[in-house]
Amino acid sequence: MRLNFRHFGQGEPLIILHGLFGQSDNWVTVGKRLAEHFSVFIPDQRNHGMSPHSTVHTYPALSDDLADFMDQHDISKARVIGHSMGGKVAMTFALELPDRVEKLVIVDISPRKYPERNVHTQVITQMLSLNLDSLGSRTEAEKILEDRVPDPRIKMFILKNLYYQLPGKLAWRLNLEAINHSLPELFDGISAETQYRGPVLFIRGAASDYILDEDRPLIQKLFPHFSLETITGASHWVHADAPDELFHQLALFL
Repeated sequence: MRLNFRHFGQGEPLIILHGLFGQSDNWVTVGKRLAEHFSVFIPDQRNHGMSPHSTVHTYPALSDDLADFMDQHDISKARVIGHSMGGKVAMTFALELPDRVEKLVIVDISPRKYPERNVHTQVITQMLSLNLDSLGSRTEAEKILEDRVPDPRIKMFILKNLYYQLPGKLAWRLNLEAINHSLPELFDGISAETQYRGPVLFIRGAASDYILDEDRPLIQKLFPHFSLETITGASHWVHADAPDELFHQLALFL
């Protein structure tokens, strides 16, 4: 599978992996700043953005995609940043192929198992409820979602995944069927008998509950050389809420 991607800068390779329902352009602002020092690659992961669709959407498959992506671009080893789902992909990859990861940054996700969250179910439900055949524009979709989705950030995530497949014909960039089927597995924990013994930075938003203090023993077991930074005022979407502080932490570590 050949993933769509964005590339900025020159230097040692750095790969950024977006989260569930996201796409590469979510990380362009941070990526361009990092491109002052690195050759930054931001792929659309499978079933997201402009990358190919597949019926399989598991962490091992997404990790294999990353290995293939690096091979296709002659990258033997890279710094890897992953947010949310992308963070679990990055952890899986580092545990499977530790020699290919120079440094690892995990943004607001832990290796533990998570209960299914209403926000993800809500996004999928609202996407599936829209009859795209009856919609002539994104504005019509936005009006329908106005009452159904009060959270403007969730609404933005939904609308950013709409595109014109043909003039006047809207379609989803996401492979909704595959992702909906895979949600239970995506919330599952990472279990591994191996460790990644390179340097790892975990970054969490102070207003997020995705990385808890009680997650430290599991993180320590898998990533013995980790550090944890908390960004004040940031939710799960750290890169959107506090881009300057996030960049500061990344620059210090990378």
